[in-house]
Amino acid sequence: MKMNLAALANREAWEKVNVVLPQYDVAAMAARTKENPIWVHFGAGNIFRGFIAALQQRLLDEGLCDRGIVAADTFDYDIITRIYDAFDNLTMNVTLNPDATTSREIIASVAEALRADAGDKGQMARFAEIFENPSLQMVSFTITEKGYALRNMAGELMPVVVADMKEGPASARHAMSVVTALMLRRFEAGAYPIALVSMDNCSHNGEKLRSSVMEIAKAWYENGFVTDAFMAYLGDEAKVAFPWSMIDKITPRPAKVVEESLLADGIEDMAPIVTSRNTFIAPFVNAERPQYLVVEDRFPNGRPALEKAGVYMTDRDTVNCTERMKVTTCLNPLHTALAVYGCMLGYTLICEEMKDEELVKLIRRLGYVEGLPVVVDPRILSPKAFIDEVVEQRLPNPFMPDAPQRIATDTSQKVGIRFGETIKSYVAEGRDLGGLVSIPLAIAGWLRYLLGVDDNGAVMEISSDPMKDELQQKLAGIELGKPETYHGQLRGILSSEVIFGSDLCKIGLADRIEQIFVEELAGPGAVRATLRKYLA
Repeated sequence: MKMNLAALANREAWEKVNVVLPQYDVAAMAARTKENPIWVHFGAGNIFRGFIAALQQRLLDEGLCDRGIVAADTFDYDIITRIYDAFDNLTMNVTLNPDATTSREIIASVAEALRADAGDKGQMARFAEIFENPSLQMVSFTITEKGYALRNMAGELMPVVVADMKEGPASARHAMSVVTALMLRRFEAGAYPIALVSMDNCSHNGEKLRSSVMEIAKAWYENGFVTDAFMAYLGDEAKVAFPWSMIDKITPRPAKVVEESLLADGIEDMAPIVTSRNTFIAPFVNAERPQYLVVEDRFPNGRPALEKAGVYMTDRDTVNCTERMKVTTCLNPLHTALAVYGCMLGYTLICEEMKDEELVKLIRRLGYVEGLPVVVDPRILSPKAFIDEVVEQRLPNPFMPDAPQRIATDTSQKVGIRFGETIKSYVAEGRDLGGLVSIPLAIAGWLRYLLGVDDNGAVMEISSDPMKDELQQKLAGIELGKPETYHGQLRGILSSEVIFGSDLCKIGLADRIEQIFVEELAGPGAVRATLRKYLA
């Protein structure tokens, strides 16, 4: 039995293996969507397939909407051809319950999947048709923090961005340039209203998206590619809105045990692939049950009834407070701290780390003691209850095959939000930075991790990160077992406001981080010893 549109007709066979099927006419939904699309999503990976696309499926199943989503990717085109096209845009969604049971559902709400490849004229022409259609209501994004970045660690524009700014909309390649070029097509077609909604785990995500789009547009304006009228259109939030959001659902790499269970029930071709961009992805998504999405309700051209699918639709202040609660305190900082230390201590599963006394102490102090005092209660969710669920249920879930190596990906793009925002709050409120223990430990641990040597002294693979080479070059010459090889190399990193959101040297936190880092260099076992010392 294979997952494709033709196979959906055999409902009895799917039901025998406990797979829930869509309750609507998938072909009719796809036809309506292609004619008058309402929703495009950039970033076609697991969080989209396992959460966002499933939200629209709820609405379709209940007859609350008659159109689906156009999925797109600006980075990894293999995902579109090998995961979407190959399976008729269907996804097997497998929920990993804490009681060791699983729930299966085929998600069919993706009506069309496209490659946002400037070199593919056919695909880009289809994008233009979609953006020129007055029916389009929203464009959402899960492209990770680095997807919005136009600059490197030194604050310099990336070469691809410089080229895009110079060559204009017709040659757009960077994700933000592509979106801005498509917005130009929408403007030229009639200046129709729309909402551009970042759903990534980064602070003030709507603001980051807007800032990057506006910077690209401004450069094109200065180079004569766009007009005053286009700039006015982009800048008018009654026409083009950039709602803020907070999203939370852990979607780990595809698990072998899930693949095997599907195969045992006769569901074929579920094996993961590795794309040319080194993405490890499967036709199925395995994910935890808890999920949260909070979205600022500013949609000038209307929107699907997302609140009826469990989304919190609210105002910007509430989104901001909820996002800060989760991204800067209640989950993401804990995840990053577990990731870097877990890699160095030889763990391959987050749930196994939650049996480690020092690591549990580290994240409990990070969340409850250092983070909670500066978090504003968003009221729609309790910060303490949120951390309780994370620490007591979500992270220890033994049926969630999430790995610290996955979480450690792109850490340079995350530390400024996950730790830097709390640091800034301490400074703004006049709190004593000397009382921070877990945050300096987490930052020092990340820098120690970048040496590529674990706590036993063995060579360790570093997860992908756009700044990895640059950062490792700054750490060159530092050796495990030779603390004397450290002579201030961290200063150039710790002073970077691009990375941390503030200059940690100027505010007086760098000395503590350096001290911890040097202690973790003492030799094999020094990372463990340092954790025990500071968390005693």
